[in-house]
Parts: sequence; C-alpha cells; structure tokens
Amino acid sequence: MVVLRSAIQIAAQTFCWFGLVRSDSSSRLHTTASLRTPATSRAFNAAAASITTPDKPSICTADELHYVSVPNSDWRLALWRYKPPPEVPPRNHPLFLLSGVATNAIGFDLGPGSSFARYMSSHGFDTWILEVRGAGLSTGGVRSAEVKKPVQGAYSIDQTPDLTSNTFSEIEVSLARDRETKMVTKSDKSLLVTKLTEAIIDSSEKLAGWLNEGSSEAGQNSAIAKQIRDLSQRLINIIEEGQQSISPQLIGMQDRIIATIDDFQTQVDVIAKYDWDFDHYLEEDVPAAMEYVRNQCKPKDGKLLAIGHSMGGILLYAMLSRHSFEGKDSGLASVITLASSLDYSTSRSSIKLLLPLENPAQALSVRAIPLGVFITAAYPLATRPPYVLSWLKPLASAQNMHPELSEKLFLKNFCTVPAKLLLQLSTAFQDGGLCDRSRNFFYKDHLHRGSVPVLAIAGDRDLICPPEAVFETVKLFPKNLVSYKVFGEPSGPHYAHYDLVGGPEAADQVYPFVIEFLSRHDMA
Repeated sequence: MVVLRSAIQIAAQTFCWFGLVRSDSSSRLHTTASLRTPATSRAFNAAAASITTPDKPSICTADELHYVSVPNSDWRLALWRYKPPPEVPPRNHPLFLLSGVATNAIGFDLGPGSSFARYMSSHGFDTWILEVRGAGLSTGGVRSAEVKKPVQGAYSIDQTPDLTSNTFSEIEVSLARDRETKMVTKSDKSLLVTKLTEAIIDSSEKLAGWLNEGSSEAGQNSAIAKQIRDLSQRLINIIEEGQQSISPQLIGMQDRIIATIDDFQTQVDVIAKYDWDFDHYLEEDVPAAMEYVRNQCKPKDGKLLAIGHSMGGILLYAMLSRHSFEGKDSGLASVITLASSLDYSTSRSSIKLLLPLENPAQALSVRAIPLGVFITAAYPLATRPPYVLSWLKPLASAQNMHPELSEKLFLKNFCTVPAKLLLQLSTAFQDGGLCDRSRNFFYKDHLHRGSVPVLAIAGDRDLICPPEAVFETVKLFPKNLVSYKVFGEPSGPHYAHYDLVGGPEAADQVYPFVIEFLSRHDMA
C-alpha cells in the first residue's frame, strides 16, 4: 500500500515542478545522428526510414496505424503496422507483437538500430504491435477518425493522454530555446497562476474523492485524502507567493505548460474508467486484434507468429494454456517470449515492489496507478546528480543504453495501469502461479498439453524476470516443443529487462536468433 500511496502523492506533486522549474538547465537531447548504430543488415538500415501516413500521429513511427474495435465495449485498440520492404521476399505468416504491463508500442521501436519491429519487417515479416486498452493510442469511446494529432509529441487523444510524453527534459529544452526576453504582463502571470491553481484543486479533489468512495478502509483513506488536499493547498500557496517572481522564460512557455496541465487533468478524469484486469486482455483485446491482423494479411493456414515481451509473453503463455485446456486451435504457428513467466514465486523478481502482494483489498481502493507519471517524476533523480534513484536504470538496461534511447524508453513508454490488473498479476508470486480472476484456473496447469513450438528468452541480469523465473514456465512444456536461451556472458555484454528488445547489442545477438527461430516455423 506504501507504493500505491506514493504513486498518488507523486501524481499530485508533479504540479510542484512547474512552480520550481529552473530556466538555467543545461540539459540537451541528443540528435538521432549521434546514436551508435550496431552493425545490422543492409535491409534493416534501409527500412529505418518509415513511411508516413498523412493522418497518423507523429508519435507513431510505424508505416501504418490501424484500429480494431473490441466487441461489447467502446474500446478501439491501436495496431502499429510495419510493412516489409518490396525487395525482401515476403513471409508466410504475419508477426504479432505484445508489449509489457503499462507500456505501449514504443519499446519495440526505440530508434534506428534499436527497433525490434523494424528489424523483423526488414526480414520479410509483416509486423504488427498491439496497444491494449489504456495503452498508447488505443481509445475508449472515440472513433479512430477522431484521434487528434499529438500536442508537443504526446499521445494526446480524447480518452487516454499520457503525461509521460511531456517530460522534464522536453520542457527544459524548450526553456533553453526560448531564452529571448519577453514582455511579462500582470495578466500573463494571472493566467498561469489561475490555471495551475484550478488544476491542482480539481485534480486533488477527484483523487481524494475516489479514495473515500465505497471503501471499507474509510478512516485510513480519509487521512490520505486529507494529505492530498493539504499538499495541494501548500502548492497553491507557493504559486501565489511566487507570482511576482515568475521568470519571463516560464511565462513565455505558458501555452505549453497549460497544455500539459490539461493533459494531466484529462488523465485524472479517465482514471475512474480503468476497470479491467489481465483476463480482459486475454479474452477480449488479444483475440480481437489477432482476428483483425488475420483478416488483413490472410495467411494460408490462418495462423500468426507471435512474440511477447514481459506481460506480452505472459499473455501468450496464458492463451496457449487456455486453448490447450479447451482443446482448441490457438491460431498461432509459433510463440517467442522475452523475459516472461507464469510463476515468479521462486525468483527474487523486483516487480514485487509494484504489485499489491500484502493487502489486495486496499489496492482496490485506488482504481489506477499513474505509473507513467511516477516514472517521469523519478527519472531525473535516476539520471542526474546526486543520483538518489540510480537503482532504477539497471531495471531496464545493463548495457548502458544510449541516453536518448533510455530517455525515450522511460519517459514515453509507460502508461497508467489499473489496480485490478496488478492485483491479478500478483497471483504469479503465489503458489500455483498466475490464475484467472476467479482464482480457479491456473495457467501453468495446462501447458504440458501444448502443440505450439515455443522459444523462451531470458536476460542474464534481468532483475524483473530473472532467468530462474523464465525457466519455471519453460520446464512445463513438452521438451520437443520448447527452446530456452539466456542472453549474456560472464564478461559481457549483459542483458536486463529491456535489453532483449532495444539494448545496444540486441540487433547483433538477439534479433538474428529470433529470426532464425521464426524462419523454422514459418511454413505455409
């Protein structure tokens, strides 16, 4: 519950930064040209320049952006499509990618030389990344034609804007570019102060109200709600006291700041709608997306190749288990999982710090955790002196990922996550491993009946899903169907959770290994 409280408090404290931001920051974003591009195939480098669709938001770096409706809901799921170059022989099956918990498609396409999706398409695979409900460009109650162009590069859509894209560094860079002196008027200051004050009051009242709504822990939650209100009032006092000293640079940025506040307020508005769990993804989102890809690509045998990273791999394991139990065809020609397991009980996974393991009932008193906001707030403390949160970076990469790619991963890849989803995922740390929402169906129990070839990949220094956790699931499959590979050598390079997808050495080591496995199982 400490983590849940902290997430809410950090969401409110985010506003404080706008009042305290310094205009003398020396932070700069690196240009793409400065990246060290690993030695990759000529086709991969040629494919790095994506085809732009006129009505596609600029944040989407895929060739095409598609939407698929989820039956019996108002959700429209985003599918990023990467089409193979015309000079590369096409494959027999499309490739379906699933990302991790509270993440979007960006992790699979960090940049030239570190794009898992581009590499796969450059080798002939028609590649699709699914953004499940609540992630990235997926929308609820919004037609795809109504998806707005991004504000300052953010995922700005009617349903699920994400503050993570309005990063500290982006605003600092904007400050550096706007250093020219501007005439500051009293009305300028009043507008900014009024907007900040209204935003803080409105958002803090909503957060406090949700804590008190229908909770059996009313007394404890009332205390938390009071802390949020007190914090908000202190922030308002600070803003009002500093009104006369607001810098010209900050006033010159008021349009950007107000847009960011509006995005955060919209996120607060939709948190109440974050009411789904793992089984919603498994039973509704993934089948709808797979059927859409199947209809678009029309493979002869009706099957897809699938790769899942982290929770994406867990979804694929659960799908194989469910279909084996029901005696049905999964529609998958082969499966690759990257840093995934159905049972973390025997490992020392750091993900348990996020999951509500001790008191699930209290977890449900907060409907969603703004993980993206938390990471945005924490990232500067992990990457700048005095590095008080330096332990965060090794969770993602053990290979000193390029600063620009690392920043993009941390600040644009994460979203808000429902408490119900975390609550169900927490069963992976209990006896029997991950189970369905009824707590009666254990996904581990039926993998031995599988008929789909599986490759499970682990990273030697993955603190989130250690190799021993990956192997806990691997050992349940028939030996003739499963392959297991741990990347990382004693002398290096090493692989943490995201190094398998976008690390500096992945294009040289991991990607070719994946292609080799996919090619063996791409028969028509």
